[in-house]
Amino acid sequence: MRNISSLLAQHHFWMPVSASSYSGEVDWIFYFILGVSAFFFVLICALMVLFVARYHAKPGDRAPGRTHHSFALEMSWTLIPLALVVIIFYYGFRGYIDMATPPANAYPIVVTAYKWGWSFQYPNGYVDDKLHIPAQRPISLVLQSQDVIHSLYIPAFRIKKDAVPGRYNKLWFQASESPTGDNVLEYDIYCAEYCGTGHSGMLSQVIVHEPTRFKAWLEDASNWVDKMAPAEAGAQLFKRRGCTQCHTTDGSALVGPTFKNAYGHKVTFKDGSSTIVDENYIRQSILDPGSQVVAGYDAVMPTYKGLLKDNEITALIEFIKTKSDKYQPAEVGSGGAESQPAATTQPAAATQPAGNAEGGT
Repeated sequence: MRNISSLLAQHHFWMPVSASSYSGEVDWIFYFILGVSAFFFVLICALMVLFVARYHAKPGDRAPGRTHHSFALEMSWTLIPLALVVIIFYYGFRGYIDMATPPANAYPIVVTAYKWGWSFQYPNGYVDDKLHIPAQRPISLVLQSQDVIHSLYIPAFRIKKDAVPGRYNKLWFQASESPTGDNVLEYDIYCAEYCGTGHSGMLSQVIVHEPTRFKAWLEDASNWVDKMAPAEAGAQLFKRRGCTQCHTTDGSALVGPTFKNAYGHKVTFKDGSSTIVDENYIRQSILDPGSQVVAGYDAVMPTYKGLLKDNEITALIEFIKTKSDKYQPAEVGSGGAESQPAATTQPAAATQPAGNAEGGT
């Protein structure tokens, strides 16, 4: 059976490319069911044509007499389908148990689904919008959703699992192909559960690295914020952390306040108090979003304390500042500091909905 699975993994016919350790077994059971269905379809259609041609009524024919049952025939059409169903169940259940039981040495990655994107968090805390993995090592995914039901689907690995709000689902796989040198292998990720208007755009990729180079990639990628200008890094975080699902930069309204002209402007809270949006306010909005809630919005944003590094918070602040008409960066070589509006000393925090979004104002 393993030889058949390996053969099917190499010759996937109309199936997607086969790139995981158990995709061959999935393909085998699929083709087995397809073959059985096609065989009986052809058999039944052929017998129908044969019986119509041979036994159709002719002029002068007498009505047939009473037909007695055939024990052999009845046992045949009972036992043969039963045997086929048992075979299908056995290999299907065995494959399910294998997929549902991650090996002890599996590399853990936390997957967060949101409208409409994916984020993948590694053991060192780094978060990426693409799934980077080492080849030929078991990978364990812990799935969660920040809003509605999504479904992680990687056709090349033959895996699909729902991400459900309020609970964790797990699955594992192992990439069977390994790239050479600095090359990588790329496979598509889709959402297979309709989750709203942006469902069709909820796309990502699996990036498979050569095992010895994955560690170097992760270390380098984890420090990407320090290699970019703060505002540019903040723009990337704004997308990667899913802020776009709740906040806009063009003034339009979503679940959370817009970032357009937020910095340097007055904001009023539900309790009637107000403040001027400055760096301290934005930072507090990220770390303690429930301390003050912007009028007209609900207090649904989770805290990101411990989830974002200080340099990442700073980058998000710089990005939000660039979206305001009050932000006037100092000219290079002028020796002056950035022009900033005065701010009250009143602590405040904005609201923002649950999800991967930061920097509410």
